[in-house]
Amino acid sequence: MHRVAISSTGIFTPPEVITNEELVAAFNAYAAIENEKYAAEIAAGTHTPITNSSVEFIEKASGIKRRYVMNKSGVLDPRRMHPKFATRPDTELSLMAEIAVKAGQDALAAAGKTAADVDGVYCAAANMQRAYPAMGVEIQTALGIKGWAFDMNVACSSATFGLEMAVNAVRTGSARAILVVNPEITSCHLAWQDRDCHFIFGDVCTAILVERLDLAPAGAFEILGTKLLTSFSNAIRNNAGFMSRAEDRNPDDRDLLFRARKAAKCSRRCAPWRPSTWPATWPRTNWLRPGVRRFWLHQANLSMNQLITRKLLGRDATTDEAPVILDEFANTASAGSIIAFHRHKADFQPGEVGVICSFGAGYSIGSAIVQKLAA
Repeated sequence: MHRVAISSTGIFTPPEVITNEELVAAFNAYAAIENEKYAAEIAAGTHTPITNSSVEFIEKASGIKRRYVMNKSGVLDPRRMHPKFATRPDTELSLMAEIAVKAGQDALAAAGKTAADVDGVYCAAANMQRAYPAMGVEIQTALGIKGWAFDMNVACSSATFGLEMAVNAVRTGSARAILVVNPEITSCHLAWQDRDCHFIFGDVCTAILVERLDLAPAGAFEILGTKLLTSFSNAIRNNAGFMSRAEDRNPDDRDLLFRARKAAKCSRRCAPWRPSTWPATWPRTNWLRPGVRRFWLHQANLSMNQLITRKLLGRDATTDEAPVILDEFANTASAGSIIAFHRHKADFQPGEVGVICSFGAGYSIGSAIVQKLAA
């Protein structure tokens, strides 16, 4: 069995930004159009008017202030309210593969590695652009990596679940290194017309290079332990799928996009559950909870993360202990905890320990305990 490390991480950040102010203006324009359209029904009490959104409402509900997106104009068009992409022929690189290749190249460059050093690619994301051929294989081929690749989806826990799968492959010797990519074009499955969630998601792609410790560069993070946990729930759901056509569904049906039922209740229920995955790894890693330098948490909701760290530490965590990238990126599904790790790991000293943790629909929770190695 080999010891395993995270050699590097990479990121692709989309070129366009939507601020809360822009988003609110577009949503309220959409609300005005819809309310005028159904004015008679609203007056008769048979149709519920759409309530305006506000910057204050968004920031209080989530802590989000802006988000990166692959297409801004389509989202902000009150008569469209979703991204607009040009159709690419099958002979061109897919959009999801394109951003994954860029994040993957960033991770390889950061570790001083090439495609020849990697044996597999796991495309782990909350949504895939298509059913087949696998996005992972397209990304692998575009990067010039020999070996194998596949797709996996565990909603917002996809990155941490992919991380454990990569750790297992490297630890057992079936691979020297695995590149885990997390292309999250979440703007395409968000219901931008729904006031309760129109502000939640943003686009991004992260990449994690998981490698044998003896091959990893100086200053890598050894993976001391991982833990996964799932329990079925309908609280967060998206019913879009290949069977929708056979069910004669309207593509605009609300349940074919992201839905979170009673989000506040979901947060309260899941927040205490998430840290329960960590103690299971502590006996194997020979350290105690007070020794954790930093928590790189899933970035879905600021209040949720504050509740989690409060339960762990018995007090409010500092931004050094639990960095927040949610205000800039919004919820980026599985990529959130990886962005936090990518952005906030450079100041770690050799021997310091941190926890990467995600929470996703399912429910699904994945955690990894990592320790900085000598530079």
